[in-house]
Amino acid sequence: MWETSGRLLKMLSLLQTRRDWTGGELAERLGVTLRTVRRDVDRLRDLGYPVTATPGAAGGYRLEAGAAMPPLLLDDEEAVAVAVGLRTAANGTIAGIEEISVRALAKLEQVLPARLRRRVAALGSSTVSLAGRGPTVDPGLLASLAGACRDHESLRLRYTRADGTESRRLVEPVRLACTGRRWYLLAWDREPAQWRTFRVDRIAGTPSPGPRFPPRDPPDSDVAGYISRAISSAPYRHQATIRLHVPAEVAAERVTPASGLIEAVDEHTCLLHVGGPSLAEFPVYVAQIGFEFEVLSPPELVEQVQVLAQRFSRSVARARTPRPGRPRTSP
Repeated sequence: MWETSGRLLKMLSLLQTRRDWTGGELAERLGVTLRTVRRDVDRLRDLGYPVTATPGAAGGYRLEAGAAMPPLLLDDEEAVAVAVGLRTAANGTIAGIEEISVRALAKLEQVLPARLRRRVAALGSSTVSLAGRGPTVDPGLLASLAGACRDHESLRLRYTRADGTESRRLVEPVRLACTGRRWYLLAWDREPAQWRTFRVDRIAGTPSPGPRFPPRDPPDSDVAGYISRAISSAPYRHQATIRLHVPAEVAAERVTPASGLIEAVDEHTCLLHVGGPSLAEFPVYVAQIGFEFEVLSPPELVEQVQVLAQRFSRSVARARTPRPGRPRTSP
């Protein structure tokens, strides 16, 4: 009896890890015959779990969504990963997620084995959260946008531009992206028929569903890179390309997706594509990143770097020039 119960739990766990299993795969993983697999599937159905079967050589078993959520069976590392994720979400950018995450974490910790509870508790007691800055978004809105992306359903939405003016858009949503501080929606804007990236916190109210649309290929095979360019440089009047003399992975540690796009060149250098309202801001920004750099474009930016370098040189020279009553500064 206990052996059968344990095998049923293991089968339920396997059915949760991926969408489809053949009878032979389940039999091999459980160490039983195909006949036992069929019998155990019938037992799971009797317990209320909607396990469907597809006949034929390519057929198999699948755990479908049901009226009630089955027990979620996690191994040790999965349980710790979920706990870490919930603690992180409790300080996220989704409105109301803090309380929901804390409730879910409390339920999880209550059923964790002692060995795992100690690991999770150590993480909680040793970690402090730095409150993020940025607007929060409604979880219901995110769910609506994600569902529209999945179902290829157009949306009518009210959107507030950066200058504060409101517009009504009919869009075909494709992807959601989060930079850690803000959420963005990549969509095809029916008017004026172009790809747009919308800040989700600027979408007012609940979008109205529109007609379904045929799947449209994203504007770039690298969707993440396209969104990064769209939010870090494309909206701005001035664009710059700067070579950084560090590997791309090192530069990416200091350049967020919302502030610039990193493009690998070789194992020693990379390109930084960045935009801004004024050329004068670029030299300060790049200097703060802290790497050796070379301006590739535009030529006017080279002049801005020279102006700032001369200003700094004069400042250092003044600091080293002795004045009456002031001791000489050591080099």
